[in-house]
Amino acid sequence: MYLEHRRQLSSGLKHLQESAIPLYERTTVFRVYETTVIPGLLTTAEYAATIFRFWTDFMNVPDDVNAAVAARMERQKVLYTGNRQFTFILEEQTFHTRVGGPDIMIGQLDRLLAVMSLPAVSLSVIPRRAERHSLAHGSFWIFDNSRVNVETVSASLAITQPREIVLYTRVFERLQQSAVTGQHARRLISQAIADHAAEAQ
Repeated sequence: MYLEHRRQLSSGLKHLQESAIPLYERTTVFRVYETTVIPGLLTTAEYAATIFRFWTDFMNVPDDVNAAVAARMERQKVLYTGNRQFTFILEEQTFHTRVGGPDIMIGQLDRLLAVMSLPAVSLSVIPRRAERHSLAHGSFWIFDNSRVNVETVSASLAITQPREIVLYTRVFERLQQSAVTGQHARRLISQAIADHAAEAQ
């Protein structure tokens, strides 16, 4: 399924955020790999607003950023409800991609440290110099074993063919082999916070 962003966003960003809620609510196992920015389920309101302002301007769509942020924050309730499991693999670059100013980045990275303590959440990081067991071609989300979402500049791809989902699952497992968890992951986040704080001085 190919969904063009311009068509999806024609009625604003809020609608797009809300349209994903049924998928999120019925999913029990989330596997998320992000290369450049923090995934939406983990973002602060300020970080999300900066992202949304970019897309509003870039796609020339109605400005409903505040409503879209509120919808995203509402969607994040799945982190705390139901019998769900979330496995996030983030490239270290996600901590250094400047979204807004240093204050927004510091707040966002503090949020990651807090979310890591949630029992339903596993968050690991692929260090920039880690040995690579897979060379994935971009960010993707696996919802249970039934769907993979891939975002491009112009459209969203919803992949539902079982043989393709198996390939994404295999890639995800190989990405995990390159990732660090626990205190090592926390140190990488804390170092990024210190880097942003130094820029703010």
